[in-house]
Amino acid sequence: METFSYVLVTPYTVAKSRTGGVLARLLSQVDLELVGAQIFAPDADLARKYADMLRKQNTAAGAVTLLADYVERRFAPLERRVHPTLLLLFKGESPCEKLAAICGHIYPDHIGEESLDRETIRDTYSDLIIAHNDPNKIDYFEPAVITPRTQREADEDLVLFSAFLKGKENIINSMQYPDTSRIERTLVIIKPDNWQYASSRPGNIIDMFTRTGLRIIGVKVHRFTLEQALKFYGPVETALKTKLAPIFGKHAKELLEREFSLSLSAETEKALIDSFGVEYAHDQFAQIVGFMSGVKPGGNKQSHPVKCMIIIYEGIDAVRKIRDVLGPTDPLKAPGGTVRREFGSNVMVNTAHASDSGESFDRESGIVRVNENQLADIVIEYLQQKTKAL
Repeated sequence: METFSYVLVTPYTVAKSRTGGVLARLLSQVDLELVGAQIFAPDADLARKYADMLRKQNTAAGAVTLLADYVERRFAPLERRVHPTLLLLFKGESPCEKLAAICGHIYPDHIGEESLDRETIRDTYSDLIIAHNDPNKIDYFEPAVITPRTQREADEDLVLFSAFLKGKENIINSMQYPDTSRIERTLVIIKPDNWQYASSRPGNIIDMFTRTGLRIIGVKVHRFTLEQALKFYGPVETALKTKLAPIFGKHAKELLEREFSLSLSAETEKALIDSFGVEYAHDQFAQIVGFMSGVKPGGNKQSHPVKCMIIIYEGIDAVRKIRDVLGPTDPLKAPGGTVRREFGSNVMVNTAHASDSGESFDRESGIVRVNENQLADIVIEYLQQKTKAL
């Protein structure tokens, strides 16, 4: 039976831009589907309630106390400064066991022989420093990620998180900056080609964007409707017509001249541009829309399960910095070290999108509704269905 579980990426891990590495490990090493993601700022009440729930769970007492104290201390706001954390929601068979195995144990002596053949997320990103002169005293603790170990615990925790997140904006608007005059926001889409099979690619792409120094203030798993894709890529249709129609109209003329050994007039070339060239441009646009939504305009209305991830970055010169790391539209012309050079295949399957201006960000954000996140609704529906099945 498929059930849900979660991984919380802690505020410290988010702040240190380790989100991409954590996500890469999760996506590539567990056969679970990522069905939701949301970055949010816990308030003091949520931090206290979650800590209390951790204290009641039947696991190693020392580890639970350590983890609960950490949550209560590190998740709650401090002097109006919020601590963003990332909730990743997974679906599949035995998700708690699988996620716990890849996240790892808090105490090294809890690692069994079955875990020795691979590094866990906590092996890489967490810290547990025992006092030199007192083995019972911990000088520093950072768990990096938190995940439940039983399905009962997962369901109870998800009730708490869904109640907190229901109706809340998907964007964290309370980040603090010394100077806000140059602060921008930009939208990134990690496209469907990165989600076709279990892969570290989405996490690796996020990792490459971390070198911009920008903050992630919004994340969601998104599935484009046909209407959204048509509207989102609407400006591209005109650009394709202007750019491609003359090229392929001329190409059609040259093919006909070679095939029939004759010379065609300029008027014929224009007619080919206006007919074949324009139709070719329309087809390319339809392929882009079909690639992003799973539904090709004018074709089969059957929706295909394609998804992407939308990320909102914020910081100084955010638009330019992200575009520099992304690279130009054609991966073959992109410089080395850019996202599209590393992961893109062609002009359409070029792995990621980023807003090219503040105006584009405003337009695109409205279309994909960046302030809305369905994660809480997905959890609520799952819990309701599970209750009915009992």
